[in-house]
Amino acid sequence: MSFSIKQSALTMDVSNSVVHRRSPSIRSSFSPSLNLQNNSNKRALISVSKPLHVSSISSIESCFLKERKPVVHCKAYEADKSPAAAEAKSETAQRVKIGIYFATWWALNVVFNIYNKKVLNVYPFPWLTSTLSLACGSLMMLVSWATRIAEPSKIDLEFWKVLFPVAVAHTIGHVAATVSMSKVAVSFTHIIKSGEPAFSVLVSRFLLGESFPPAVYLSLLPIIGGCGLAALTELNFNMTGFMGAMISNLAFVFRNIFSKKGMKGTSVSGMNYYACLSMLSLLILTPFAIAVEGPHLWAAGWKEAVSLVGPQFIWWVAAQSIFYHLYNQVSYMSLDQISPLTFSIGNTMKRISVIVSSIIIFHTPVQPINALGAAIAILGTFLYSQAKA
Repeated sequence: MSFSIKQSALTMDVSNSVVHRRSPSIRSSFSPSLNLQNNSNKRALISVSKPLHVSSISSIESCFLKERKPVVHCKAYEADKSPAAAEAKSETAQRVKIGIYFATWWALNVVFNIYNKKVLNVYPFPWLTSTLSLACGSLMMLVSWATRIAEPSKIDLEFWKVLFPVAVAHTIGHVAATVSMSKVAVSFTHIIKSGEPAFSVLVSRFLLGESFPPAVYLSLLPIIGGCGLAALTELNFNMTGFMGAMISNLAFVFRNIFSKKGMKGTSVSGMNYYACLSMLSLLILTPFAIAVEGPHLWAAGWKEAVSLVGPQFIWWVAAQSIFYHLYNQVSYMSLDQISPLTFSIGNTMKRISVIVSSIIIFHTPVQPINALGAAIAILGTFLYSQAKA
């Protein structure tokens, strides 16, 4: 392929020693192979297989001098390497990357919720189940750091001090959500947890003194109304399950607030941040799990669960622990790549995927009015994310 430049009086050969004068009607063509003269008077052949676009041409120097000096300085780039093309490719690659993050995040979350509910149905010890999830994630990250699969971040004592209140809130939210799912359907827990934005606005307004546009407050109406409608029409309503989901909402709001305030300016990646959070939460949760449930109840319940389900029960426990860490890790990693608004929308869509899949897999009975409440609450969450932007 070739490219050409119209000249009024000159035609330039890129072999930069010769300039021919021609009539204005002649077009000068450049071959895709450019002959360049270097300092050692040898010609170098550059083969170009794509169209070239001229970026800039300097003024012609000493056209009729006999010395062999460069006459034309020509800067060119291949068509698909232009700045606009590179930017378009970069945007496409970023969208694909975000899509992969979201698809992986949703899939891992659905798998975790399914196995977590299976375990809790035959082994109703949510404190131990929560502890095993954190322990598995901590072990996975320690192995990743030791084998250099993941590069550990440089952290100091101040980092752990700042992380401590975040870990406390994360632990409470994690246990409360697991307690909720041990008492009620997965779909109901996630319907109530879709009301988290309402808690976020109320805490930020009355405890932190933040103000929001009227559209944000209006978006809370369908969230609160939808959650209330779903709770009132839930066939298998349980107060412990309902309160567990509500406490989880409040705890995760404080976790986000502490995290935003304390982690500004840190260079810890999302993956390593969540790894440290899991390890500290594990240290906080373990003594409470032993005090609330205890090894004797765990051992007796384990034997009963294995006798009911068989050896695959061990796989269920392992799967819910592994997938819990993976889905949270991917969600924290995605925060490094996307805006909070995009993340909030992705979180809303994640709840829809979990609610629908759990209803299908566990054959959860749903009344039309209950489904309407869930839809209103989720719509309100989406409107909130748009108004908050």
